[in-house]
Amino acid sequence: MLRTTIVGSLPKPAWLAAPERLWAPWRLEGAELAGGQRDAVLAALKMQEAAGIDVVTDGEQSRQHFVHGFLAAIDGIDFGKRVTIGIRADRYKAEVPTVTAPIQRRRAVHVDEVRWARAHTRHGLKFTLPGPMTIVDTLADEHYRDRRQLAFEFARVLNEEARELETAGADVVQFDEPAFNVYMDDVRDWGIAALERAADGLRCTTAVHICYGYGIRANIEWKQTLGAQWRQYESTFPLLATSRIGQVSVECANSRVPLELLGLLGGKDVQAGVIDVASERVETAEDVAAWIRRVLEHVPAERLLPSTNCGMVPLPRAVALGKIQALGAGARLVRRELGVRE
Repeated sequence: MLRTTIVGSLPKPAWLAAPERLWAPWRLEGAELAGGQRDAVLAALKMQEAAGIDVVTDGEQSRQHFVHGFLAAIDGIDFGKRVTIGIRADRYKAEVPTVTAPIQRRRAVHVDEVRWARAHTRHGLKFTLPGPMTIVDTLADEHYRDRRQLAFEFARVLNEEARELETAGADVVQFDEPAFNVYMDDVRDWGIAALERAADGLRCTTAVHICYGYGIRANIEWKQTLGAQWRQYESTFPLLATSRIGQVSVECANSRVPLELLGLLGGKDVQAGVIDVASERVETAEDVAAWIRRVLEHVPAERLLPSTNCGMVPLPRAVALGKIQALGAGARLVRRELGVRE
């Protein structure tokens, strides 16, 4: 009960990649890079375990970016043909690769990473993949020229990958769909269906993460335009409640999301973001416990997994460590209040 987890990413060591940056370039090459990534995964696992995180991730230490790390191994995508586009409804600009041919997955992308992590932790293991809609929104398309069709092509290859990750030892496969908080009509028309196609046939726990973005300036400024209440979840939660996805990961702490919207998820397990990643202030255990108590007014304890709002890769490593320590400590406080034996 109240098993803790994190959304996915943790800051990379400064010797591996430039710190506090998205799309940070690697500082190693070849075999040294591969070895460095494995070492960073081990450090991320042990950091989470020591902090009391129950369901750990690899911290996305082997990926330069949560979307492009997957796309780099997919045929049909030309990383030599990069263009700058507006993503998330032009919220900010990003340099992205281009789809120039049919999408094909010739080999496993992240299976070795799951095997490595599985061999080095006895905790529950979650692995994150980008969701189909978010992939479509994070590249340029000169081949299909149809967002829905392209999303289902990616759903197909994501499903191939997810099935192998499950076999390799992933207990949870989570699809990250921040685009679900942007393109509400598309979510209804084809986004949920593409997400279910990506998760088709999986026996492990499936999850979808829907947040308001990393704690970077562009996202923080966008949030200021959303008014006194952020009600995007009001559109997506009823759709997810009837979907085949098992868990829904959402943003709560220091947001303007009305927590009563969590009731729209029906019987789904909820990864509730009780750690704010848009601030470098490190929460106390009591701060975290207070958010968990608020969420418990709307989600039964047996269905609640306290988590972070979003990935922490842009944060200083010391700040991220402090935050996950607070997450573990805050959950322990509430467990004791509820009489849950550790």
